[in-house]
Parts: sequence; structure tokens; C-alpha cells
Amino acid sequence: MAFRAVIYSNWLSQTNESAKSMKSIHIVLFSTCLLLIPAGCTRSSKMAARTVMKESSSHSIAPYSPPMARLSTKVSAASMQRFIAVTHKLDVISSESELPKAWESVVNFCATIQCEVVSSSITNKTSNSAPSGSMTLRVSPDDLKKLFTYVEKQGRIAQHTTESEDKTTEVVDTEAKIKNLTSFRDNLRAMLAKPSATVKDLVEIQGQLTETQTQLDSENAQRKILANETEKVAVEIEFRVDEPIGNARGFAQITNAFREAGSDLAESTAWLITFIVTVIPWLILIVPLGWLLFRALRRWRHGRPTSPPPSSAAA
Repeated sequence: MAFRAVIYSNWLSQTNESAKSMKSIHIVLFSTCLLLIPAGCTRSSKMAARTVMKESSSHSIAPYSPPMARLSTKVSAASMQRFIAVTHKLDVISSESELPKAWESVVNFCATIQCEVVSSSITNKTSNSAPSGSMTLRVSPDDLKKLFTYVEKQGRIAQHTTESEDKTTEVVDTEAKIKNLTSFRDNLRAMLAKPSATVKDLVEIQGQLTETQTQLDSENAQRKILANETEKVAVEIEFRVDEPIGNARGFAQITNAFREAGSDLAESTAWLITFIVTVIPWLILIVPLGWLLFRALRRWRHGRPTSPPPSSAAA
């Protein structure tokens, strides 16, 4: 029994030691877990933050801009408006018989759209030149394509030139002058309405007001001209007859030579007829007078006495 008791006591001591060691192991593991949990949470939070940053960058979220900044952006964009005067030059070739009709047709078509005729001229056929025509139009940009389409139907467009001129500086300067003159005019009118103003002051203010109003009217007229140049498109159209080239031109030159020769002959004949018609009335008077003068001179010679020849004795 004593031996059994010794064995049992030894087993209990070993069990207690193993339990203590297991308890210490559990404590160590528990402490390690407590230390690893914050690190894992920190790592997961960093990964989550990286994910959010990637998603935000992929969506390209625009930064917030305050209302005043957006307003200033709009104002600067409006202030950068450009005023450009555009001019189109068209060289239209038509047949000699259809050129006057084409010219007149384009002028009439201009009246059916937002277009105005600034100037126009046409030259009929003469002995030395072929017929031709020209015109200058002001067209709204919305109807410019309609005009080009219609002109193409009247003949062949041999050349199309486009020119642009920047009028921004002139427009800005003119608008600034109008603004300053308007403000100055209003101030003069306010001074003119004051009851404390003397007669001398009223006369001076009225003279300055008249001069200011004249300058303001001039600037307003200049602004209208600039608006007409920049808001509408200038179109210059030249109509001419197609000139032959190559062999056709050589035969045309021969034909022109015969035509000019016939023209010269006709002019010479007309000059001769004119001369004869002009001289005939005078011949009716000149011929009889000349004949009478000749007879009178002849009689005078025959009626004059002749002196006798000298005698030989006297010699």
C-alpha cells in the first residue's frame, strides 16, 4: 500500500507540473494573440484604405471648387470671346450667254435669305471684251451654305478663297469707349439737373454734353459696323466667261483676228461715208465758185495788152 501511495503521489505531482506547463503555454498563446490582433487590424485598415484610394482614383472624382471660383472661370471664358471677320471670294465661270442670267439670279436669291447686297456691277459684251459681273454680299452664317449651293448651280466655281481678320481689339476698345462716354454723359446730365448750377456752368455743361453725345453716336455707329463685319460673312463673287486653252485658244485667236479685221474694215467704211456725207454739201458751193474764179482769171490774162518788141534801128 505504501508503494501505491508513493506511485500515486508521483503521478499527482507530474500531473500538476504538466497542468502548470499547459497553463503557461495557454497564457503565452493568449498573449501572442492579443499582440497579433492590433497588427492584423492595422494591416486590414491599410489595405482597406488602399482599396478606397484605388476606387476613388479609378472614378476620377473632380475636386470641389467654390462657387466664386466657378463664376470667375465663366467670366474669363466670356472675356476671351474672339471677333473674327470672315471673307469668301468666289470665281465663277459661266457661258457667255448665261452669264447675265446667272448674275441676276444670284442677286434675286440673296433677297430670299438672310443676305444683303453691298455692291453689284455687270459689264455687257463689247467688241474688245467679254461680259463679266461682280457682287459683294453680307450673309448670315446660317445661310452661307445655301448661298454656296445656289452659286454652284449657276456655273463652275474655279477658285474659292477664304480670308479671316481678327477684330477683337477694335471691338473691345470701341465697347470700352462707349461705356466710358455713356457714364460721362449721365454724369453731365445729373450735373445739369442740379438747381445750384449757375448760368455759366449750365452753358459749359451743355456744350460738353453735346460733344460727348456726338462722340458716343460715332462710337455706336462704329460698333454697328464691326458687328456687321463679325456677325455676318462677306462674300465676293466674280462672274467671268471661260477662256479656251491649247488648240482651241489658237483657233479662237484666228477667229478674233478675222473679227477684228472685219471690225476695222467696217470702221474705215463708216469713216469714209461720214467724210463724204460731210463734204458733199460744201462741194455744191466750192465747185461753182472755183470754176467762176478760174474763168475770171483766164479772161484777165487774155485781156491784158502786150508791149511791142523793140526795133532794130533803135538797137
